[in-house]
Amino acid sequence: MKTKSVKGTRDYLPAEAELREYMQRTIVEIYRENGFSRIMTPAVEDAENLDKSDGGDNLNLIFKILKRGDKLTKALESGAELCDMGLRYDLTLPLTRYFAANRQSLPYPFKAIQTDKVYRAENPQKGRLREFMQCDIDVIGDAEPECEIELIAVTAKALMALDIGAFTVRVNDRAVLNGMLSALGFAEEQFSSVCVSFDKLDKIGAEGVAAELLEKGYDKAAVDKLSDLMKQLPLTLEKVTEIVGEEVTLRLSGIISESQKIAAGKYGVEFDISLVRGQGYYTGTVFEVRSENFGSSVAGGGRYDKLIGKFIGEEIPACGFSIGFERIFSILSEQQRAASSRKKIAIFYEDNFAEVYAKAEELRADYDVAIYKKPKKLGAFLNRLQASGFAGFAYSDGNIKMFEN
Repeated sequence: MKTKSVKGTRDYLPAEAELREYMQRTIVEIYRENGFSRIMTPAVEDAENLDKSDGGDNLNLIFKILKRGDKLTKALESGAELCDMGLRYDLTLPLTRYFAANRQSLPYPFKAIQTDKVYRAENPQKGRLREFMQCDIDVIGDAEPECEIELIAVTAKALMALDIGAFTVRVNDRAVLNGMLSALGFAEEQFSSVCVSFDKLDKIGAEGVAAELLEKGYDKAAVDKLSDLMKQLPLTLEKVTEIVGEEVTLRLSGIISESQKIAAGKYGVEFDISLVRGQGYYTGTVFEVRSENFGSSVAGGGRYDKLIGKFIGEEIPACGFSIGFERIFSILSEQQRAASSRKKIAIFYEDNFAEVYAKAEELRADYDVAIYKKPKKLGAFLNRLQASGFAGFAYSDGNIKMFEN
């Protein structure tokens, strides 16, 4: 029997599990106090739903589940599809299916919380697991810009509660980006492919993006104009407005302006024309949170107004924001962040369990207390307790002895 967890998954020691529980509890409490409701959906989804979900590259990373029994036998004999289910690769598809199935029982607009595990057949490496946690809030049924403003504000509130340090919310809009590409001379059917290349800007630079677009066969004059703009980055929204017109940027301008008022300097909110997310997924506003201290993205999301319509044949506006739970967990773990301000201690009994239990109850007013039978090798046991995050120990008299740091 193997003791290691399956490749791409991991076990969590008690201190790590406590930190993860604390993070989830903190995030969910913030979301709940802002009027969002938690839902739960199965980890398993219908294969057809997964395959038709516009999940981009994630569609290549689905863990598929074989048919069973007679169904599998018949599929093997006929050469039919062998899989009829798969593990969810994100929480957005399950949410849209859930809403389509339960819309008559839900308030409208519907404000949802989801914190759960998702699964992707990644090539496991540092920072990329096959099983990982996502934390989402979504608003279904609200097309107004205030929806985005609220999602930005509430997500920022959760990140501040986790105390991740300084961060900036970067915001863009698919309509603004497409309007700019059109003004530069690209055809509408080229927008998606151009954005795929443009999204590589931070990896291959402006020259690399231009070279890739020319290799794709796009008009050199349009590519040259885009190259000139890339050299001017970061572009202000005012500059982009001069190119695409005020009617194109008006909605986005309002979202950023109102979000900055709510932020009141506690975090940044800024326009970023180079922010490109989910070409087949997002239909309007997109946003991403960048941690100033750690130089990485710790949250992202956007508007996806067409996804629910795949289930019910009716376009329903929807927008969501997802916190990068695993990235933040990694950051807080590296900082050796404690999950609670309450200290944990151990209390030992020999043949007086009821007496020690009563004493432990008294101590629990100020400490988290675990009861153990006094071991024969006390020193080794105390070393393990200290390594596991215990602050000290006591005997039946209740006098606490703190470990030395």
